[in-house]
Amino acid sequence: MSTVPTEFERTEIGEIQIAPEVIEVIAGLATVEVQGVAGMSGGFAGGFAELLGRKNLSKGVKVEVGQREAAVDVSVIIEYGNRLPEVAAAIQHNVKRSIETMTGLNVVEVNVQIHDVQFKNAEKVEEPEVLSAGRVK
Repeated sequence: MSTVPTEFERTEIGEIQIAPEVIEVIAGLATVEVQGVAGMSGGFAGGFAELLGRKNLSKGVKVEVGQREAAVDVSVIIEYGNRLPEVAAAIQHNVKRSIETMTGLNVVEVNVQIHDVQFKNAEKVEEPEVLSAGRVK
């Protein structure tokens, strides 16, 4: 992806450019900060990068960046027991605030796609070990 310097990113001594990948990372971090988010839902490439030991901070995030505006799509997994609309609204507000504060871009939309609900792992109940004669150890 290429970067497009905006007018306010030109200074007397040069240009400041922000790569779209940076905005994806900001959005990803802002998303996982929200209470109730279990994780990001990425595609095959994101899962493959994690298998190789690299943490993909932009997993599940797509951005469109113009000269002064940005639009963001995030795909998430929510923890079971949370109100989905409330978590999604919190994600929208946190992503918008983080990107606008850090980059100066105006975020025109943050679309949240909820791909899954994650259940908390139930504690395993240990079953008693049975001896060969049918007795419990």
